Amino acid sequence: MQTITFIGNGNMALSIAKGLKGKYNIEVVGRNMAHLDDFEKSLGKKVQKSLLEDFDIHDKTLLLCVKPANLESVGKQIKGKARLLISVLAGVKVDELRKRIKSKAVVRAMPNLAASVGASMTTLTGDADHREEAEVLLRSAGEVLWLENEKEIDIATALAGSGPAYLALIAEALADGAVAQGLKRDDAMKVMQGLFAGFGALVQTEHPALLKDGVMSPGGTTAAGYEALEKGKVRAACMNAVEKAYKRAVELSK
Repeated sequence: MQTITFIGNGNMALSIAKGLKGKYNIEVVGRNMAHLDDFEKSLGKKVQKSLLEDFDIHDKTLLLCVKPANLESVGKQIKGKARLLISVLAGVKVDELRKRIKSKAVVRAMPNLAASVGASMTTLTGDADHREEAEVLLRSAGEVLWLENEKEIDIATALAGSGPAYLALIAEALADGAVAQGLKRDDAMKVMQGLFAGFGALVQTEHPALLKDGVMSPGGTTAAGYEALEKGKVRAACMNAVEKAYKRAVELSK
């Protein structure tokens, strides 16, 4: 079984590791052994643990999951040259990754937190010679899509990478709305969860506009609620959220 080495032990690393642990051996590298122990406990599988200081990456397959601001310091501490570096650092360009960490090949990837349940939407770009390998690896954590350039992956980061936070806000707000009208909190949460599970399946095969038209009858309850969303400029706010997140990804790359 192939070993995947995680540089970093935060939430994103843990989410991806949960998706990969059934098909790969996991090695994790960090600054604090206690935090690495917590990572192993949360993962629920024995992993090889190493401290970052003077770690040798020679011929390893790396998943880089540190904060973008820490890339320079991390690069200074590790030694050797990796076989393949897959980075999930938002906005950090391939050229910058090559500069900071030696590797024969580099791929940028942007998964999301759904990787922990094998349902991430992960976009990738980088060295095309390693496209298939990177896709197979990340497909263990969900769906994958290879993009042609780094601008596209920065846009996709704003959509799929940050998207769970946007949907979490909408999910919470909808449940709160039901509670405000008199539904018990536990029941509101169950109804909201069922809604998202069902919609997630439907939107795989049908355009969102057609789903909306199919449920919105003239003068009905959905039409009344939809009018409120449009008056609240929810559509514009969602589009603006993607724009702002994309611009932030570009800023991070500078």
